[in-house]
Amino acid sequence: MGTSLAEQLAAFGRGAEAARRGLASCPLPAARSGPAGEATGGPAGEATVVADRPDGTVVRIGPVVSKAHAPGSDPAALAARLRIAAHPRLGGVLLPPLPVSRDGDLLGVLHDGRPATLWPAGEPVSPDEPDAAPWEEAAVLLARLHSVPPAELAGPVPPMRGPAKAARAIARLRAAAWTSEGATERVTATATERGSGAEPGPATVLRAWDALPPWARGEAPPPRARALCHGDWHLGQLVRHPAFHGPWLLIDVDDLGIGDPAWDLARPAAWFAVGLLAPGVWQRFLDAYRSSGGPAVRPEGDPWPELDVPARALTVQSAALALAKAPAGRRPLDEAERALLDACARMAGSEPGTHTADPEPGGMSRAARP
Repeated sequence: MGTSLAEQLAAFGRGAEAARRGLASCPLPAARSGPAGEATGGPAGEATVVADRPDGTVVRIGPVVSKAHAPGSDPAALAARLRIAAHPRLGGVLLPPLPVSRDGDLLGVLHDGRPATLWPAGEPVSPDEPDAAPWEEAAVLLARLHSVPPAELAGPVPPMRGPAKAARAIARLRAAAWTSEGATERVTATATERGSGAEPGPATVLRAWDALPPWARGEAPPPRARALCHGDWHLGQLVRHPAFHGPWLLIDVDDLGIGDPAWDLARPAAWFAVGLLAPGVWQRFLDAYRSSGGPAVRPEGDPWPELDVPARALTVQSAALALAKAPAGRRPLDEAERALLDACARMAGSEPGTHTADPEPGGMSRAARP
């Protein structure tokens, strides 16, 4: 019987810590499952699985976590992103990685060939306390990240992978088996729902995707590729370190790189536009970003000329993933996922960039808004 990925990660984490301290490595107990984002973990040396997804698996061992990155990750690009995260210019913004060897290497390789990294354990945002979510703190961190001159960072900076990640979500949707009844059906771009009376589904999402400009689909360079971006920001990309009392820091650098900084604001912008984020929360987030000198949107006035296309793309990405995942989970779409699908239906009938002013939350009252 082969060694599981979690067991490989547990051994990697213990071995890396031992190597850094000049100690002999010793076996770890088998990794156990725990709630995703668990902050406390078990006793020192006990391995706990805190996340297990196709794009990454994370195991906690005492005060550190080890992460297996997605199969097929570009090692050179990942190494460059790790160097950026460890750069003093990003101190207080990005959680820095830990060395995996006494020589200071930041990137290791598991027995199955997947790249692996080591990080300090932190406290994530609690999903049980939405009113305490650190929206303003996150906005300040993003503004600081976007303001770092890429020329000051060591080595070449790879492109931000947000649009490429959206394209992967669409590819996953095309490959998924889906109908509203849960029966098997191959999703194709030629499927049609218009005029059928059916609620929005895969073909609606694909039409909204096709309406996006090539750069937002990962098919061309973005017109505003000038800032260091996170690439996949949401509240799950924050931890307090040291846990419970330290400052908030950004985590997960797999998509970090040069791109349009509006992409990092696009998910909360889209949530606000479809009615999933309260107007007051969105305004606090936007105000904190602007007051910290964030370059993604103009300093005052309507932010939607910059946010329109990225917000559409994140809406489509989220809807595509919802449709792709629901059948595997044998569950219907929830209210938030249906709101994203409804937004895709409205987007499919409008051209990107046809904004006027801030949208009215909960609908696309100006037709162009997701």
